Amino acid sequence: QGHPVESGGGLVQPGGSLRLSCVHSRGISRLTAMAWYRQAPGKQRELVASIRSDGRRYLDSVKGRFTISRDNAKNTVYLQMSSLKPEDTAVYYCNPGDPRLISSWGQGTQVTVSS
Repeated sequence: QGHPVESGGGLVQPGGSLRLSCVHSRGISRLTAMAWYRQAPGKQRELVASIRSDGRRYLDSVKGRFTISRDNAKNTVYLQMSSLKPEDTAVYYCNPGDPRLISSWGQGTQVTVSS
């Protein structure tokens, strides 16, 4: 199936916005929960946001600032990030929300929040 391909990261000042995109395998059902993860230097990878048919879930620290969405026709998942903070700096990845369905990781997209 291959791994997801993430894009849209970059350098942004605190308070700024970015929109990340992830094109994933056509083999993933639209009923499968998809998620964005991030990994900051020296830290464990964490789940930031997930989306499935019955709703969305967010890491407490990003609630109200990040919005996850998906376009099943395009096999694409998005993460709209606003009011970015330096602590949001990390490499962002997407994959199914269920770890048992993760076969590989893409290279991710770097988000750096700095003045």
